[in-house]
Amino acid sequence: MSGKGKGGGGEKKSTTASAKAGLQFPVEYLCAKILELAGNAACDNKKSRIVPRHNTLAVKNDEELNKLLGGVTIASG
Repeated sequence: MSGKGKGGGGEKKSTTASAKAGLQFPVEYLCAKILELAGNAACDNKKSRIVPRHNTLAVKNDEELNKLLGGVTIASG
């Protein structure tokens, strides 16, 4: 008994550091881009804090982000 449940005991493939980095950098870039645009939206509204509405405005006002995240619902946004 291997304790892996029903259906055989397939081996789990390990994830290499380069594969993790290949996903990490685009996610970091997207986060930085959204935060930058949301910060600009907050400044435009004379606010010092970013609220979910600013994230929504940032995504909707950027052509590429809107194309990528157009179907995404941001809570309280």
